[in-house]
Amino acid sequence: MNASDPGILRPRLPSPLEPVADERFARHGVRLLLKRDDLIHPDLPGNKWRKLAPNLRAAAGRTVLTFGGAYSNHLRATAAAGRLLGFPTIGVVRGDELAGRPLNATLAACAADGMRLRFVDRATYRRKADPEVLAELVRRFGETEECHVVPEGGSNACAVRGCTELGHELSGVADVVAVACGTGGTLAGLAAGLPPGRRALGVPVLKGGFLGEEIRALQEEAFGGPAGDWWLDERFHFGGYARTTPALDAFADDFGTRHGLPVERLYVAKMLYGLVTLAEEGAFAPGTTVAAVITGRPHSSPSR
Repeated sequence: MNASDPGILRPRLPSPLEPVADERFARHGVRLLLKRDDLIHPDLPGNKWRKLAPNLRAAAGRTVLTFGGAYSNHLRATAAAGRLLGFPTIGVVRGDELAGRPLNATLAACAADGMRLRFVDRATYRRKADPEVLAELVRRFGETEECHVVPEGGSNACAVRGCTELGHELSGVADVVAVACGTGGTLAGLAAGLPPGRRALGVPVLKGGFLGEEIRALQEEAFGGPAGDWWLDERFHFGGYARTTPALDAFADDFGTRHGLPVERLYVAKMLYGLVTLAEEGAFAPGTTVAAVITGRPHSSPSR
């Protein structure tokens, strides 16, 4: 199998677009669509495909070294891609205290797919983008192999340019497109791919207020400057990454019952909850069509 061509995995593109009848939007004159990126590929769903595919082509079969936390969807998808396409993968995991513990379901899946897991202390992990720290990590964990480094969450200029296709697929379809944000790469590319007059909404799942600056930096790297019309609503992180609440769980269960869609909690549920709140606040003018990007599906354990 050609490790430099992820297209041989036959992704379902463009991903399906499903209208849903939901009175919480309809009573405000708003139409809701679900952009089912979770159906792109069974092992590399949603924005993981859109961000990984261009990076894998750039890697051209070399070992891919990348980063993530203990519940990282990005690590899981990268490991699966390595298994499917036949290239080696190395996952640098935040938290050296995890090295002596049994692997959780996410990291166990990574290991089963052949990813070599390497654990680093949190202070070093925070500095992983520093060129000297990164070079040392590659030297230490890449061993004698030539590595292609992919950042945490897969968000770099290559990935951002890949995510512009999401905006193209929604051109002329939606007035507002919403997506949950971890590292911001999907939103950066989505906004750039939308036509003039259309807006992209990002719902950060981490607290801290830092994401806007990171998205601007990604667009500078990918396009040479700002691109598209986007904004963030940072109210719906529910305590931060990998955090949920009974209210969020109840909302996700209810949404799934209404629309026959199992709702992933750590990203998708927060974005959908935010959209319902915004609709009730009158944030969308009557006649607006809102597309919600479903970037992933539930796993048996929390994952990123």
